[in-house]
Amino acid sequence: MTNQLIKSLSHAIYLIRLHIVFVTKYRRPVLNQELLEYLRTAFAHNLEQWRCKLLEFGGEADHVHLLVDIHPALDISVLINNLKTSSARRVRNRFAEHIRKFYWKPVFWHRAYFVVSVGNVTLDTVRRYVEQQGTKEKPRKKPEPNQPA
Repeated sequence: MTNQLIKSLSHAIYLIRLHIVFVTKYRRPVLNQELLEYLRTAFAHNLEQWRCKLLEFGGEADHVHLLVDIHPALDISVLINNLKTSSARRVRNRFAEHIRKFYWKPVFWHRAYFVVSVGNVTLDTVRRYVEQQGTKEKPRKKPEPNQPA
């Protein structure tokens, strides 16, 4: 892991990334290329307001994937609720005619979502690292002369 990826605050050093998936209501194939491009911009803008960053975005006709770098003080469920609500409102306003073909009520996203934390290493690598903690004697540094031990 490079130091460029790790961020720091006064009391925390962190790297928190989430893979988030939103599905359209009833899995209707609402999302065309223009709408996906608009959602990418909307999500990126909204995430900036939350001190987060959209790293990757992709989608198909009935769902989107976001890879997001988040701030450690966030409540993930609140962030996700805001992302869904804000994007749905924007899409329904901007693409009203298109959306009307699929929904007669003011809905857009399914109420459920998928979120998983991701990192730069595999789960097996992290497991091995954690299992090995405390199992080997680490050499101690010798104190410099004129310094307390």
